[in-house]
Amino acid sequence: MTGRRQRAQLALIGVAGVWGLTFPMVQDAVERLPAMTFLAYRFLTAALLVAIVFRRRLRELSAAGWRSGLLMGAFLTAGYVFQTLGLERTSASNAGFITGLFVVITPLLGWLVFRQPVGAPAWTAAIVSAAGLYLLIGTHGGLRADGDGLVLLCSIAFSAHILVTDRAARHHHTAALLAVQLGVCGTFCFAVAAIGGDLAVPRGGSVWSALIVTAVFASAVGFFVQTYAQRHLPPARTALILASEPAFAGLFGWAIAGDHLSAVAWSGAALIMVAILAVEVAPRLRPPRPLPEG
Repeated sequence: MTGRRQRAQLALIGVAGVWGLTFPMVQDAVERLPAMTFLAYRFLTAALLVAIVFRRRLRELSAAGWRSGLLMGAFLTAGYVFQTLGLERTSASNAGFITGLFVVITPLLGWLVFRQPVGAPAWTAAIVSAAGLYLLIGTHGGLRADGDGLVLLCSIAFSAHILVTDRAARHHHTAALLAVQLGVCGTFCFAVAAIGGDLAVPRGGSVWSALIVTAVFASAVGFFVQTYAQRHLPPARTALILASEPAFAGLFGWAIAGDHLSAVAWSGAALIMVAILAVEVAPRLRPPRPLPEG
Protein backbone atom coordinates (compact mmCIF):
# COMPACT_ATOMS: atom_id res chain seq x y z
CA MET A 1 0.00 0.00 0.00
CA THR A 2 1.40 3.39 -0.99
CA GLY A 3 2.03 6.16 1.50
CA ARG A 4 -0.76 8.25 -0.02
CA ARG A 5 -3.29 5.46 0.39
CA GLN A 6 -2.19 4.91 3.97
CA ARG A 7 -2.60 8.61 4.75
CA ALA A 8 -5.97 8.64 3.01
CA GLN A 9 -7.20 5.70 5.09
CA LEU A 10 -5.98 7.24 8.33
CA ALA A 11 -7.60 10.56 7.38
CA LEU A 12 -10.91 8.84 6.65
CA ILE A 13 -10.80 6.97 9.96
CA GLY A 14 -10.23 10.35 11.61
CA VAL A 15 -13.24 11.83 9.81
CA ALA A 16 -15.47 8.93 10.86
CA GLY A 17 -14.22 9.34 14.41
CA VAL A 18 -14.95 13.09 14.40
CA TRP A 19 -18.44 12.50 13.04
CA GLY A 20 -19.03 9.94 15.78
CA LEU A 21 -17.64 12.33 18.37
CA THR A 22 -20.10 15.04 17.37
CA PHE A 23 -23.08 13.11 18.75
CA PRO A 24 -22.25 13.39 22.49
CA MET A 25 -20.68 16.83 21.98
CA VAL A 26 -23.80 18.23 20.33
CA GLN A 27 -25.99 16.54 22.90
CA ASP A 28 -24.10 18.32 25.66
CA ALA A 29 -24.00 21.67 23.82
CA VAL A 30 -27.75 21.87 23.15
CA GLU A 31 -28.35 21.54 26.88
CA ARG A 32 -26.63 24.93 27.25
CA LEU A 33 -27.52 26.62 23.95
CA PRO A 34 -30.86 26.43 22.07
CA ALA A 35 -30.66 23.78 19.36
CA MET A 36 -31.59 26.08 16.47
CA THR A 37 -29.07 28.68 17.62
CA PHE A 38 -26.35 26.04 17.79
CA LEU A 39 -27.19 24.83 14.27
CA ALA A 40 -27.23 28.40 12.95
CA TYR A 41 -23.74 29.15 14.27
CA ARG A 42 -22.41 25.78 13.12
CA PHE A 43 -23.61 25.92 9.54
CA LEU A 44 -23.16 29.63 8.87
CA THR A 45 -19.54 29.25 9.96
CA ALA A 46 -19.03 26.16 7.82
CA ALA A 47 -20.72 27.79 4.81
CA LEU A 48 -18.49 30.84 5.13
CA LEU A 49 -15.34 28.69 5.25
CA VAL A 50 -16.33 26.66 2.18
CA ALA A 51 -17.47 29.78 0.29
CA ILE A 52 -14.14 31.51 0.93
CA VAL A 53 -12.09 28.54 -0.23
CA PHE A 54 -14.26 27.88 -3.30
CA ARG A 55 -15.39 31.43 -4.04
CA ARG A 56 -14.55 31.11 -7.75
CA ARG A 57 -16.60 27.94 -8.09
CA LEU A 58 -19.46 29.57 -6.22
CA ARG A 59 -19.45 32.58 -8.56
CA GLU A 60 -19.57 30.21 -11.55
CA LEU A 61 -22.59 28.28 -10.24
CA SER A 62 -25.52 28.55 -12.66
CA ALA A 63 -29.14 29.31 -11.79
CA ALA A 64 -29.93 25.62 -12.10
CA GLY A 65 -27.07 24.90 -9.72
CA TRP A 66 -28.47 27.33 -7.19
CA ARG A 67 -31.88 25.66 -7.43
CA SER A 68 -30.28 22.28 -6.88
CA GLY A 69 -28.29 23.62 -3.93
CA LEU A 70 -31.43 25.07 -2.37
CA LEU A 71 -33.27 21.75 -2.68
CA MET A 72 -30.32 19.87 -1.26
CA GLY A 73 -30.16 22.43 1.54
CA ALA A 74 -33.80 21.81 2.40
CA PHE A 75 -33.19 18.09 2.95
CA LEU A 76 -29.88 18.71 4.72
CA THR A 77 -31.59 21.19 7.02
CA ALA A 78 -34.37 18.74 7.82
CA GLY A 79 -31.83 16.04 8.59
CA TYR A 80 -29.74 18.09 10.99
CA VAL A 81 -32.74 19.74 12.67
CA PHE A 82 -34.35 16.35 13.35
CA GLN A 83 -31.02 14.92 14.51
CA THR A 84 -30.20 17.78 16.87
CA LEU A 85 -33.72 17.96 18.32
CA GLY A 86 -33.63 14.19 18.74
CA LEU A 87 -30.33 14.42 20.61
CA GLU A 88 -32.10 16.54 23.21
CA ARG A 89 -34.39 13.59 23.92
CA THR A 90 -32.40 10.39 23.36
CA SER A 91 -28.92 9.06 23.93
CA ALA A 92 -25.93 9.82 21.73
CA SER A 93 -25.47 6.10 21.09
CA ASN A 94 -29.05 5.63 19.91
CA ALA A 95 -28.79 8.72 17.70
CA GLY A 96 -25.58 7.50 16.10
CA PHE A 97 -26.86 4.03 15.25
CA ILE A 98 -30.26 5.26 14.02
CA THR A 99 -28.68 7.99 11.88
CA GLY A 100 -26.50 5.33 10.25
CA LEU A 101 -29.65 3.68 8.92
CA PHE A 102 -29.64 6.19 6.05
CA VAL A 103 -27.24 3.79 4.32
CA VAL A 104 -29.98 1.15 4.33
CA ILE A 105 -32.89 3.54 3.71
CA THR A 106 -31.32 5.26 0.68
CA PRO A 107 -31.68 2.39 -1.84
CA LEU A 108 -35.23 1.72 -0.65
CA LEU A 109 -36.17 5.38 -1.00
CA GLY A 110 -34.54 5.44 -4.43
CA TRP A 111 -36.77 2.54 -5.44
CA LEU A 112 -39.87 4.23 -4.05
CA VAL A 113 -39.26 7.69 -5.59
CA PHE A 114 -37.12 7.07 -8.68
CA ARG A 115 -37.93 3.40 -9.29
CA GLN A 116 -34.30 2.47 -9.02
CA PRO A 117 -33.95 -1.33 -8.90
CA VAL A 118 -33.40 -2.87 -5.48
CA GLY A 119 -32.24 -6.46 -5.07
CA ALA A 120 -32.93 -9.01 -2.38
CA PRO A 121 -29.81 -8.06 -0.34
CA ALA A 122 -31.13 -4.51 0.16
CA TRP A 123 -34.49 -5.77 1.37
CA THR A 124 -32.73 -8.24 3.65
CA ALA A 125 -30.58 -5.43 5.07
CA ALA A 126 -33.73 -3.37 5.66
CA ILE A 127 -35.37 -6.23 7.57
CA VAL A 128 -32.23 -6.87 9.63
CA SER A 129 -31.85 -3.16 10.45
CA ALA A 130 -35.54 -2.94 11.42
CA ALA A 131 -35.03 -5.85 13.82
CA GLY A 132 -31.94 -4.12 15.19
CA LEU A 133 -33.86 -0.87 15.61
CA TYR A 134 -36.51 -2.68 17.63
CA LEU A 135 -33.94 -4.32 19.88
CA LEU A 136 -32.05 -1.04 20.31
CA ILE A 137 -35.00 1.14 21.27
CA GLY A 138 -38.21 -0.88 21.07
CA THR A 139 -37.46 -2.97 24.11
CA HIS A 140 -37.76 0.03 26.42
CA GLY A 141 -41.14 1.35 25.51
CA GLY A 142 -41.30 1.46 21.71
CA LEU A 143 -40.14 4.05 19.22
CA ARG A 144 -40.25 7.36 21.04
CA ALA A 145 -41.45 10.14 18.76
CA ASP A 146 -39.79 12.72 21.01
CA GLY A 147 -36.31 11.30 20.53
CA ASP A 148 -35.59 8.15 18.58
CA GLY A 149 -38.43 8.92 16.17
CA LEU A 150 -36.96 12.33 15.37
CA VAL A 151 -33.58 10.77 14.62
CA LEU A 152 -35.27 8.21 12.36
CA LEU A 153 -36.82 11.13 10.43
CA CYS A 154 -33.29 12.57 10.25
CA SER A 155 -32.08 9.36 8.64
CA ILE A 156 -34.86 9.51 6.04
CA ALA A 157 -34.05 13.16 5.30
CA PHE A 158 -30.36 12.31 4.81
CA SER A 159 -31.39 9.54 2.40
CA ALA A 160 -33.43 12.01 0.36
CA HIS A 161 -30.48 14.41 0.46
CA ILE A 162 -28.14 11.76 -0.95
CA LEU A 163 -30.51 10.94 -3.82
CA VAL A 164 -30.97 14.61 -4.77
CA THR A 165 -27.25 15.27 -4.45
CA ASP A 166 -26.40 12.31 -6.67
CA ARG A 167 -28.31 13.91 -9.52
CA ALA A 168 -27.13 17.48 -8.91
CA ALA A 169 -23.45 16.56 -8.50
CA ARG A 170 -23.37 15.24 -12.07
CA HIS A 171 -23.86 18.73 -13.46
CA HIS A 172 -22.47 21.17 -10.87
CA HIS A 173 -19.32 21.52 -8.77
CA THR A 174 -19.72 19.67 -5.48
CA ALA A 175 -18.01 22.30 -3.32
CA ALA A 176 -20.22 25.08 -4.70
CA LEU A 177 -23.30 23.00 -3.96
CA LEU A 178 -21.94 22.34 -0.47
CA ALA A 179 -21.52 26.05 0.23
CA VAL A 180 -25.09 26.78 -0.90
CA GLN A 181 -26.73 24.04 1.14
CA LEU A 182 -24.70 24.78 4.27
CA GLY A 183 -25.76 28.40 3.88
CA VAL A 184 -29.41 27.36 3.51
CA CYS A 185 -29.23 25.29 6.67
CA GLY A 186 -27.51 28.02 8.67
CA THR A 187 -29.81 30.79 7.43
CA PHE A 188 -32.98 28.78 8.14
CA CYS A 189 -31.86 27.90 11.66
CA PHE A 190 -30.77 31.51 12.33
CA ALA A 191 -34.17 32.81 11.22
CA VAL A 192 -36.07 30.29 13.38
CA ALA A 193 -33.88 31.08 16.38
CA ALA A 194 -34.31 34.84 15.86
CA ILE A 195 -38.09 34.60 15.50
CA GLY A 196 -38.29 32.41 18.59
CA GLY A 197 -36.09 34.79 20.59
CA ASP A 198 -33.52 32.05 21.15
CA LEU A 199 -30.43 33.77 19.79
CA ALA A 200 -27.75 33.81 22.44
CA VAL A 201 -24.00 34.18 22.78
CA PRO A 202 -22.29 30.79 23.19
CA ARG A 203 -20.95 30.40 26.70
CA GLY A 204 -18.84 27.68 28.22
CA GLY A 205 -15.97 25.61 26.93
CA SER A 206 -18.16 22.63 25.98
CA VAL A 207 -20.38 24.77 23.75
CA TRP A 208 -17.47 26.48 22.02
CA SER A 209 -15.61 23.21 21.51
CA ALA A 210 -18.75 21.61 20.02
CA LEU A 211 -19.19 24.55 17.64
CA ILE A 212 -15.56 24.43 16.53
CA VAL A 213 -15.53 20.67 16.03
CA THR A 214 -18.85 20.53 14.18
CA ALA A 215 -18.41 23.65 12.03
CA VAL A 216 -14.72 23.43 11.17
CA PHE A 217 -13.78 19.77 11.43
CA ALA A 218 -17.03 17.82 10.89
CA SER A 219 -18.60 20.06 8.23
CA ALA A 220 -15.85 21.96 6.38
CA VAL A 221 -12.62 20.00 6.90
CA GLY A 222 -14.47 16.66 6.88
CA PHE A 223 -15.65 17.30 3.34
CA PHE A 224 -12.17 18.26 2.14
CA VAL A 225 -10.60 15.19 3.75
CA GLN A 226 -13.20 12.89 2.23
CA THR A 227 -12.61 14.40 -1.22
CA TYR A 228 -8.84 13.94 -0.85
CA ALA A 229 -9.22 10.36 0.36
CA GLN A 230 -11.50 9.36 -2.49
CA ARG A 231 -8.78 10.30 -4.97
CA HIS A 232 -6.53 7.59 -3.56
CA LEU A 233 -8.90 4.89 -2.30
CA PRO A 234 -11.42 2.68 -4.10
CA PRO A 235 -15.09 3.51 -3.34
CA ALA A 236 -15.67 0.22 -1.49
CA ARG A 237 -12.81 0.91 0.94
CA THR A 238 -13.96 4.52 1.45
CA ALA A 239 -17.54 3.52 2.16
CA LEU A 240 -16.51 0.72 4.49
CA ILE A 241 -14.37 3.05 6.60
CA LEU A 242 -17.10 5.70 6.79
CA ALA A 243 -19.61 3.05 7.85
CA SER A 244 -17.76 2.94 11.18
CA GLU A 245 -19.31 6.29 12.17
CA PRO A 246 -22.19 4.73 14.20
CA ALA A 247 -19.69 2.55 16.04
CA PHE A 248 -17.66 5.64 16.95
CA ALA A 249 -20.88 7.34 18.07
CA GLY A 250 -21.63 4.42 20.38
CA LEU A 251 -18.07 4.41 21.71
CA PHE A 252 -17.98 8.15 22.44
CA GLY A 253 -21.53 8.04 23.79
CA TRP A 254 -20.33 5.51 26.34
CA ALA A 255 -17.02 7.25 27.09
CA ILE A 256 -18.22 10.87 27.20
CA ALA A 257 -21.96 10.89 27.78
CA GLY A 258 -22.06 7.82 30.02
CA ASP A 259 -24.48 5.92 27.81
CA HIS A 260 -25.11 2.41 29.08
CA LEU A 261 -26.84 0.02 26.71
CA SER A 262 -28.27 -3.29 27.83
CA ALA A 263 -27.14 -6.55 26.27
CA VAL A 264 -30.33 -6.60 24.18
CA ALA A 265 -29.76 -3.01 23.01
CA TRP A 266 -26.15 -3.81 22.08
CA SER A 267 -27.38 -6.77 20.05
CA GLY A 268 -29.73 -4.40 18.23
CA ALA A 269 -26.87 -2.00 17.56
CA ALA A 270 -24.83 -4.92 16.23
CA LEU A 271 -27.62 -5.89 13.83
CA ILE A 272 -27.81 -2.31 12.55
CA MET A 273 -24.03 -2.29 11.96
CA VAL A 274 -24.29 -5.62 10.12
CA ALA A 275 -27.02 -4.19 7.87
CA ILE A 276 -25.01 -1.02 7.20
CA LEU A 277 -21.82 -2.94 6.42
CA ALA A 278 -23.73 -5.37 4.18
CA VAL A 279 -24.98 -2.47 2.08
CA GLU A 280 -21.59 -0.75 2.09
CA VAL A 281 -19.66 -3.74 0.76
CA ALA A 282 -22.19 -4.43 -2.02
CA PRO A 283 -21.33 -1.94 -4.82
CA ARG A 284 -24.78 -2.21 -6.44
CA LEU A 285 -26.51 -1.23 -3.21
CA ARG A 286 -24.12 1.36 -1.89
CA PRO A 287 -25.45 4.95 -2.15
CA PRO A 288 -23.15 7.71 -3.35
CA ARG A 289 -21.46 9.78 -0.62
CA PRO A 290 -20.61 13.12 -2.22
CA LEU A 291 -21.11 15.02 1.03
CA PRO A 292 -20.51 14.29 4.69
CA GLU A 293 -23.41 13.37 6.96
CA GLY A 294 -21.75 13.76 10.31
